[in-house]
Amino acid sequence: MTRERIFQELVERSNRSGNAIWLARMIASWRVGEGALPDYLGLSPEQFNNLRSLFFSGIDLPHLALSGKTADYSRMLEKQDLETLLSDFRAPDVAESEWIITILVAGCLGNDHLWQDLGLWSRSELSGLMSHNFPELAARNNKDMKWKKFLYKQLCEMEGLNLCRAPSCQVCQDYGQCFASEEATGVSDILSSDSLG
Repeated sequence: MTRERIFQELVERSNRSGNAIWLARMIASWRVGEGALPDYLGLSPEQFNNLRSLFFSGIDLPHLALSGKTADYSRMLEKQDLETLLSDFRAPDVAESEWIITILVAGCLGNDHLWQDLGLWSRSELSGLMSHNFPELAARNNKDMKWKKFLYKQLCEMEGLNLCRAPSCQVCQDYGQCFASEEATGVSDILSSDSLG
């Protein structure tokens, strides 16, 4: 079954609330081996089952990632910091934001742009998801920085660190790597860790 067909089936049988469309996109991609999300979408088995019951009741979703990826947080020293950052900014009226936080952090383990690692179909979808679940944090990204870079920049600022040598983004020689379009990125750019976002 194609990603598009899986998505259509998920949407048709979803509760169509809140994050349903974005989750359906991520799950459709995940089901065909796209993106970097691991088993259970990075959630605990209990969280995965609760998410499935809330959004896609009656749909049999396998819990193993077709890609064979598992969540290896041993190389992610900043996991707790990312969870805290996102938790501090989560919208109070979005009950499932805890699951979204866990999925986003799992996506940060990937090596591509965050929207690609999550299995979303465009960067604008990730921007919508961020605005819905973390409106104040999303509003801080007022220059449209690539999301993965933006999140890590927030962590650095929380710690009082500035790893950039330029006095401001506008005069930085690497400006294009942080703010350039992700939609038309070539394979060589995707493989470069400096272009991630």
